[in-house]
Amino acid sequence: MGRARQDAPTGTQGEDYTRRLQRLGGARWKQLLDVQAPYRWNLRRLGLGRTLDVGCGLGRNLANLGGGAVGVDHNATSIAHARAAGHEAYTVEEFFRSEHARPDAFDSLLAAHLLEHLPAGQALEVVSSYLPFVRSGGTAVFITPQERGYASDASHVRFVGFAEAAEAARDLGMTVVRQYSFPFPRALGKLFTYNEFVTVARLP
Repeated sequence: MGRARQDAPTGTQGEDYTRRLQRLGGARWKQLLDVQAPYRWNLRRLGLGRTLDVGCGLGRNLANLGGGAVGVDHNATSIAHARAAGHEAYTVEEFFRSEHARPDAFDSLLAAHLLEHLPAGQALEVVSSYLPFVRSGGTAVFITPQERGYASDASHVRFVGFAEAAEAARDLGMTVVRQYSFPFPRALGKLFTYNEFVTVARLP
């Protein structure tokens, strides 16, 4: 993704991966129970301001981030779906040509379920290519799956827990502000597919 070398694993490219995301997110039981409610709350309470959602997929988080949020993803099919849902979203090439690709355009960067899809060096390369568009002192949030969630997707290539996410933040020149397990305590990460590691860091 982006001007730097940002080739993504083939497992997250194309229509098949988009259809998988649609199928998972559109399950009837999830709609009836509104399982996204806690995750919406979690994002909103962070007060991220205008956010760049890197690896936005279908745009689920864009719906939770509030006005001004912009998404970018290497999967053109997923971006088309996000746009059809009314979100502002771009392929990588489109984003870097857009008006949003300018210094200090965003208050925060969100990388939700991105790092685990990339080798460590490539993940740093991807995230670093978008940091110039986040203001000094802004926020970066990394969200990654715990054990059960990690095992649920064959396109995951690397387990990223608290230690790995903190290391990535430090390697990118950021200061880790907070790390927590959500929505349940860390002990449930081996049982509940949707338990997540959340790392909040501050840009210099």
